[in-house]
Amino acid sequence: MKSLEDLKKIREAAQNKMTMRMEDDTKYRVVVGMATCGIAAGARPVLNTIVEEVAKAKLPVTVLQTGCIGMCTLEPIVEVYDKDDHKTTYVLIDAKKAKEIVLLHLMNDEVVDEYTVGKYKK
Repeated sequence: MKSLEDLKKIREAAQNKMTMRMEDDTKYRVVVGMATCGIAAGARPVLNTIVEEVAKAKLPVTVLQTGCIGMCTLEPIVEVYDKDDHKTTYVLIDAKKAKEIVLLHLMNDEVVDEYTVGKYKK
């Protein structure tokens, strides 16, 4: 980096990666919390299950991992974003629940209410 212009290019590239714009054919973006608390609570098998099930079904879904989501006591957390950027937050997810989320939400557009943060808080 030799100039302010170089810094701006680096920042632009990073922002483009962070924005993670959905491709036209992508139906959902799934984000799994993989901070230390998420990993300790079992997020790795959840992430692996989602990636495997999405690949097996050849779904138009992008699966990503992120750091802290901010609700450590509710980890593992999975966030599902639709094309309009509406978010569904699933909490206390394990591999079995992750398979259900793929089957019901990602394949059939049915939110699994019983696993959402809203249902947990009630």
